Amino acid sequence: MNSILAVGVLVIAGFFGGLVAKKIRYPRISGYIIVGMLLSPSVLNVIPSQLIREDLSVITDIALGVVAYLIGGSLSIERLKKLGKNIVTITPFEALGAWIFVTLLILSLGHFVIKFDISNPNFYQTYLPMAIIIGAISCPTAPAAIMAIIHEYRAKGPLTTTLLGVVALDDAFAIISFAIATSIAAVLIIGVKALSLYQMFIIPILDIAGSLLLGAGFGFALVYMSRFAKTRKTLLVTVLGMIMLSVGATKALGISSLLANMAVGFVVVNKMRSSEKMFTVINDIEDIVFAMFFTLAGAHFDLGVVKSAGILALLIVIGRFSGKFIGAKIGAVVSHAPAMIRKYLGFGLLPKAGVTIGLVLLVQQNSVFSVIKVIMVNAILASVIINELIAPPLTKYALFKAGEATSQ
Repeated sequence: MNSILAVGVLVIAGFFGGLVAKKIRYPRISGYIIVGMLLSPSVLNVIPSQLIREDLSVITDIALGVVAYLIGGSLSIERLKKLGKNIVTITPFEALGAWIFVTLLILSLGHFVIKFDISNPNFYQTYLPMAIIIGAISCPTAPAAIMAIIHEYRAKGPLTTTLLGVVALDDAFAIISFAIATSIAAVLIIGVKALSLYQMFIIPILDIAGSLLLGAGFGFALVYMSRFAKTRKTLLVTVLGMIMLSVGATKALGISSLLANMAVGFVVVNKMRSSEKMFTVINDIEDIVFAMFFTLAGAHFDLGVVKSAGILALLIVIGRFSGKFIGAKIGAVVSHAPAMIRKYLGFGLLPKAGVTIGLVLLVQQNSVFSVIKVIMVNAILASVIINELIAPPLTKYALFKAGEATSQ
């Protein structure tokens, strides 16, 4: 098995997995992940561990760059102004709700269900950093799954509009939360005695600021270069090339490629009059990128730790569902949102997939988290699969109860 053959296997196997998932009315993402799990070294051992964890990591980097760019493109200042205070208020409540609930649940019950491969694990170097990171990774909501449900049932109305607005801000909030969480967790693992305000807060702030500034620079460069792209094909070359430049530059500097590419998309959507083509052009490659990405994500599955990871996955799902639902309700009350939004918005914010998987794979690549990353990756992947089975029907339920969806 070599890297090119492995990519071919990922694409073709992922394609068939997506077809099967669609046939049984589940998201294609679920099919990609499950097929990837079957290909993993601990199940059928089709793709070796060396390729999955190292040689093919470039797929993860590029796919996440594309996702972050699209998220930035959804943050139009003009659109955000129209969406109003409800969305801006609800988003931090529901996102922080998921982070806090998941973190506290893992901290309180984690030592009963998580078994590390070391004797007498230090709380501050194992359970606490793991809880903080998993909590941050629990913040985002999957826009693709929600959009598919809204389009399928032709949903329109205040709840639908609010849901889309919160999801757009949600992923941006999650990327920033993840940058802060991993910085704090890294300091805890490297040495709790060396903790300082500078390490805990100033370094993460500098990393975030540097990522955003670099991304903004690439964004302005992309706006300028786009005038020379006369066809859709050359525009795709320009956009994808700039995303890869941004990913590569941030990896070289050791800062966040997610934040940088989000800044690229943000600059483009707010500085170009006809910016829509700068994002729709990604549709031409989206399917193959995500087929590789999600199937590769599933291939990180490790059957050897599935027992402890499975219980941890349930804790993640319970904590995230509770935090999202309660946080959305509190945010809706604080912002004086209509009763329909207070009652049903929480049900619509439960799907998770792409950004969540991408963030945990970034943890997988970081050697600082070597003790906690195996259990963490498997627990997150398992929680995504559970989530993809449960959450879409709940989103459908919310739209129909609000009277904004129509039966086929």
